[in-house]
Amino acid sequence: MLLSEFITYLSLEKKFSKHTVTAYEADLRSFVVFFEKTYEDADISKAHYVQIRSWIVSLVEEGKSNRTINRKVSSLTAYYKFLLKIGCVQKSPLLGHKSLKASKVNQVPFSQVEMSEVLEMLRQSQGFKAFRDRLIVELLYATGMRRIELVQLRLEDVDVLNKQVKVLGKRNKERLVPLIPSVLETLVLYLEERKQVVCGVDDGFLLLTEKGVKIYEMLVYRVINHYFSEVSSKIKKSPHIVRHSFATHLLSEGADLNAVKELLGHSSLAATQVYTHQNIAQLAKIHEQTHPRNAKKERH
Repeated sequence: MLLSEFITYLSLEKKFSKHTVTAYEADLRSFVVFFEKTYEDADISKAHYVQIRSWIVSLVEEGKSNRTINRKVSSLTAYYKFLLKIGCVQKSPLLGHKSLKASKVNQVPFSQVEMSEVLEMLRQSQGFKAFRDRLIVELLYATGMRRIELVQLRLEDVDVLNKQVKVLGKRNKERLVPLIPSVLETLVLYLEERKQVVCGVDDGFLLLTEKGVKIYEMLVYRVINHYFSEVSSKIKKSPHIVRHSFATHLLSEGADLNAVKELLGHSSLAATQVYTHQNIAQLAKIHEQTHPRNAKKERH
């Protein structure tokens, strides 16, 4: 089994982020455990499709969503492609596999009113934690960055003079995103408080816990979920929904799709276009009000 070599390949040659590589490894190891327990063999390069299919069935029985199962199988598919590339297998056992049908998740963005209410709420408190939480929300909403990108931000990535932040995205691709005045204002307040919580050597990460160490992804989720639960009845309240709101609000205000693509760090325009569906109702209204052949505007 060449699992460790595959992980190295993802990191060094494909240049996947540490977070992505960890997800691939976890998916593959879950299959290794199943394969060894069920078929008494730890070498998954010898697996047949029937055996992989039994793993998929076990995941269904465990209550895993089709989306999660498809992701796990996708990781396994990538592994077999790697084995093909280096000549360790002649054919991928997943060659004819069809993904499970996954229901489309409708991710509803926060409204501009909800965003404003949360930001106003955060401005009512002072101190390190208050300023940090406020900066978390403002950075996510003002830049559209991903949660992991926010966690990994370093002090040197923020250029106050030029009003921009350098974001390290997927596959270690860097992008520069402008910072609006309100974010810079919060940043200054936070940095002053940050000096008081740094313990010993400063590792240079921008956002810290109250113990002076780098924040983690679950903390970011809890911050978003906590504050937005106060103003929103939407089912899903997560950092990704804030990112979704960033893109949707820009597009609804007339931003160019390609510009939003660059700000989000998407590799293709197709990934950005998923945010345009939120504007259909608005476009329909404009169409109704302005099209010269609309029934409401025709002269009889």
